[in-house]
Amino acid sequence: MVEVLFGESEAGSMKIAKSTQNSEDSYKVICLGFMMDIGDIKESVNSQYRKDLICSMYVQDQWGGDKELNEECQKLGDVYSNELKRLQELLEKGESVRIWYSNAPYSICGFYHLCSLLQNYENEIFVVKLPEYEVRQDNTIVSYSHWGEVLPERFAQYLSHEKKLSKTELKMYAWSWAELQEDNSPLRAVVNGRVLGVPEDFYDFLIWKRITEKPEKEARLIGEILGNDPIGVGDWWYAQRIEKLISQGKIKVIEDSDKKYARQICLA
Repeated sequence: MVEVLFGESEAGSMKIAKSTQNSEDSYKVICLGFMMDIGDIKESVNSQYRKDLICSMYVQDQWGGDKELNEECQKLGDVYSNELKRLQELLEKGESVRIWYSNAPYSICGFYHLCSLLQNYENEIFVVKLPEYEVRQDNTIVSYSHWGEVLPERFAQYLSHEKKLSKTELKMYAWSWAELQEDNSPLRAVVNGRVLGVPEDFYDFLIWKRITEKPEKEARLIGEILGNDPIGVGDWWYAQRIEKLISQGKIKVIEDSDKKYARQICLA
């Protein structure tokens, strides 16, 4: 069984979970971290455009800083392309696939995109969608916004949510991806359970909810957004939008820093 996930942290947790069973099982964990909720999705996932986009998201806190990290991030697009090739090789060997996805925009968009590719195969496809919440034995309720928040030792318990994907369902999700491609908005978000193309300033209201005229570190502001509104959107997206709002004169830098997250900012 090949396990497919759409983020680095969740794929890493899955590899840990699988390695406790068999050291060779981690080879069958595939990470397709293409960030398909962002940018032009008519471009191929293997395109230089997608590689540059992934790199730009990961290195924002290091602009003008860590050259080695910048170079590593430039390779990430190739890493995910190679992961996709490895998945295709395993599919051609007849391996069944289990997809772990959630309502986080990057994850559900990755799922739709993958379904569009899997239409061409006859392999068995299973899915595990992250439930909205979990009731623990002590009656506490824990909610997650994406699989990256789940501890490795807890993945196995979610297998009770596994279901086999029919060919009809596969085509339905693939069609949803085709519609998103046709729309090709700069951003995709989950609104009332449905994935929609939205403008790039769609999440800006979360920044305006938290930022004030009192200077604070950018990292603290972003942390408050992530902590209070965990909707599965990464810190790098808010960092990019803050940079845009600074260039528009709507947010001002009080104390600058080579590390963007360390600078002091406030309302202009």
